[in-house]
Amino acid sequence: MTGQSRSDDKPLYEAIIDAQKLAFAPLAFHAALALRDLGILQGLADAKAAGATAEHLAQVTRLPLYGVKVLLESGVVCDLVALEDDRFRIRQLGMLVLRDQMTRVNMDFAADVCYRGMAHLKETVTSGKPAGLREFGPWTTVYEGLSKLPPQARQSWFAFDHYYSDHMFPTALPLLFAERPKRLLDVGANTGKFALACFEHDPAVSVCLLDLPGQLAVARQAIDAQGHATRATYHPIDFLDRSLEFPGGQDAIWMSQFLDCFGEDEIVSILERARRALAPGGRLYIVDTYWDNQQHAAARFVLTMTSLYFACLANGNSKMYSVNEMRTCVQRAGLRIERELERFSASHTMFVCCAG
Repeated sequence: MTGQSRSDDKPLYEAIIDAQKLAFAPLAFHAALALRDLGILQGLADAKAAGATAEHLAQVTRLPLYGVKVLLESGVVCDLVALEDDRFRIRQLGMLVLRDQMTRVNMDFAADVCYRGMAHLKETVTSGKPAGLREFGPWTTVYEGLSKLPPQARQSWFAFDHYYSDHMFPTALPLLFAERPKRLLDVGANTGKFALACFEHDPAVSVCLLDLPGQLAVARQAIDAQGHATRATYHPIDFLDRSLEFPGGQDAIWMSQFLDCFGEDEIVSILERARRALAPGGRLYIVDTYWDNQQHAAARFVLTMTSLYFACLANGNSKMYSVNEMRTCVQRAGLRIERELERFSASHTMFVCCAG
């Protein structure tokens, strides 16, 4: 073994263990999924502190004993399960895999959306193209094919997307509506959830939803179902076509977890068009989760890993940006950051921008 160790490195023996965990990480991931989805972790949770034998778990899950034993033993070495004599019991990590919503959303996203495509990561890095996307379809970006993804993949994609955005709406809405905008442009409207939240928050606001046609069709259906059809307009657009301007005269423009779906030059083009669409005195609100501006190590890890999804499956040139990278894009677009609200929710930062 060659190379020099640093003073902040782990002891060599611990590093060797970590290296083997990386080597077998795909196997461990699927073992954890199987333990969860086949009901074995639930059987252990039901057994509580007393634990359960492999034979009992095979009986309650109606699974072959051999398969149950193989999964339980993998769970032991992955710290999901403890073994005492012949009885297995669930550990804290196993409970998180079983019941923690963030862990479930992330695992489903990794399994249903990312897993097969990530095998093409080396090709993505060398080509600059989302090589893993071919596992789903012949699209240039994943956004073109969202409505055509297999049902499970589509469900997991939207669950992941909404989990990291919806919870900050109650905090964001009072900040956005402090200036009492009457005309709001929702850029990257997705399924219309934020527009619906705006309609509920302020009965006077009208919202123009800007997105690809497939997403707008889903948003329109949801908004019509809630009785807000007269307050919404829809503007289909390909954001990558720099010749397409945004609808003008907007009091406020909202971009939430949207710009990280694009490369830096594309971000600048989008922001330039947003600047031109602002009414005099209008404001642009950029909300995003910056990987280097997180309080918790778990958030930093999740965001950085998500960049690999953007590279390999989304479009091949976007990522979760650092806060300084986004500041630079805003300045290049001729905008000025009036206020910067750092972590106004658990992991989001808001830029309130005006024309420079």
